[in-house]
Amino acid sequence: MKQAFGAGANTFAKLSLLGGGLFTVLILGLLFVLDHSPYTRGPIGVAVNQPVRFSHQLHSGVLNIDCRYCHISAEQGAYGGIPDTHTCMSCHSQIATYSELLEPVRTSYATGEYLVWNKVHNIAQHVYFNHSAHVNAGFACETCHGRVDQMPLVWQHQSMTMSWCLECHREPERFIRTYDQVYTFGEPAPENQIDVGLQLVAAQGIDVSRLSNCSICHR
Repeated sequence: MKQAFGAGANTFAKLSLLGGGLFTVLILGLLFVLDHSPYTRGPIGVAVNQPVRFSHQLHSGVLNIDCRYCHISAEQGAYGGIPDTHTCMSCHSQIATYSELLEPVRTSYATGEYLVWNKVHNIAQHVYFNHSAHVNAGFACETCHGRVDQMPLVWQHQSMTMSWCLECHREPERFIRTYDQVYTFGEPAPENQIDVGLQLVAAQGIDVSRLSNCSICHR
């Protein structure tokens, strides 16, 4: 009876398996690199141009305006929120009223058309993140967003990768603060941060054992 496969069939099958494995590793490697690249995450430390040259350095740093005045949903919802032009004009109807830089704001206020701001902090689409859960538990704006009080234009301060998130999820005591320090910038951590942090984690009822579960961030 004639054989269905030739003498070289076994060799071909082995090479096919090896090639398939190498191709799979290559694809996974490319996806990993892409996921960690500036194209996906956004470049760290590079200011993002916006339709209005809004300076956090001026508003947050010099004028000491509380983050919550503009980002009103940070304590209440998943999204930190971008202020509408009514919020801007609550001040700028009296201050720097005719500034050339504010022309887009005045136009938006008059026409009702939204300003389209460019995204700065990019989190992967398959990740669930809730601002209110972090803010109300005692994790400061500065921890993720950096010293925005020193940024003329905002840039991405952290990598936003899973390994970076897990640093905090596995050891929240290293980063947690008392609630009155959540919206402050430049305050050094106390020398006994770990001891204080463990007390705050317990007081907040944070179950650290659950924070590494996939379902916490991937829903």
